[in-house]
Amino acid sequence: MRLFAGLVLLICAYAAPALAHPEYLTYYKKESGRAINCSECHLNPEGPAGIGPGQIGSLTPEEKKMLDLARTAKPGADIKNPILNAFGNEILNAIGHDKLVELEQDPGQIAKLLPKNSDLDGDGIPDYQELLDGTNPLDANDGMPWKLFLHNFAADWFQILMVFLATICGVYGLSHLILWFSIRAKKEL
Repeated sequence: MRLFAGLVLLICAYAAPALAHPEYLTYYKKESGRAINCSECHLNPEGPAGIGPGQIGSLTPEEKKMLDLARTAKPGADIKNPILNAFGNEILNAIGHDKLVELEQDPGQIAKLLPKNSDLDGDGIPDYQELLDGTNPLDANDGMPWKLFLHNFAADWFQILMVFLATICGVYGLSHLILWFSIRAKKEL
């Protein structure tokens, strides 16, 4: 019976999602008020531990070498960690592995250390701000609505102006056409 209970506990422990840095998730969820998961930085939404795609257990020998190299990354390095997505690698290369581990005690500092001009998804909201907002810095459709609106308005103001002017001209022309029909109908009576 003890063997069976031990086996059940082992299976339950293995099946539970492993969070690489739960301190980060807890902090940014509290700051942004939005639920985030490991896919903010990792390839796999359940984190790095496991045998699924983008997890340590599925790495090839070459990817394991890349992972070992990433665990020694210094700031400014151009290293690709095989278990991190583009944003996770952006963080790693901006601040280095040692500082990243050190910041588990103060996760709020990560956003301050990221490049202010980095915008991996091109939505106009810098990656550090998306981290603070709890939005996905790799999805141009995920952002705070007002910030996305302002960015899109600034990018497309000319087209918006032209549509507005065309609408006004169309309404003006249509109202005068209707007026002309009205005058014409009265003359025929």
